[in-house]
Amino acid sequence: MSIAGIVLVGLAIAIGLVGIIVPLLPGTLLVYAAIAVWASVEHTLVAWAVLGVVTAVLGASLLIKYLWPARRMRAAEVGRWSLAAGAVLGVIGFFVIPVVGLLVGFVLGVYLAELAARRDQRRAWAATVHALKAAVLSVGVELTGGLVATAVWVAGVVLTQ
Repeated sequence: MSIAGIVLVGLAIAIGLVGIIVPLLPGTLLVYAAIAVWASVEHTLVAWAVLGVVTAVLGASLLIKYLWPARRMRAAEVGRWSLAAGAVLGVIGFFVIPVVGLLVGFVLGVYLAELAARRDQRRAWAATVHALKAAVLSVGVELTGGLVATAVWVAGVVLTQ
């Protein structure tokens, strides 16, 4: 692959990493797709090995992204309806207040649902904080997977040059 092609793949990966943090783009999918395009153009054993490792890393990070925070929220007794309310208000908030509204809507939705269920402001707020920490943990796990995949790709680029 030419230097321009490698730069374009790197740019797509960078945009994917930003998409993990700012949920405007399918970040992990973009990182994976860029590396898959690179591997198919390179068509070497190293490139295919890199794609295999990246597949395993991103697959594991997506699995952990959902399982680890879910376990923590269950331990904090955050209800599924509260998370659903947070997701719905998060999506609405995303369109009302671009980007930041997702977080504001999620917090407001979880808090209101927990308040309705528990009828105790302190316990509702504690559950909301746990849900927010779990959401941040989820993004952190996904970002870590994306960064490790990027590092594997960079090593593959160096090895194929």
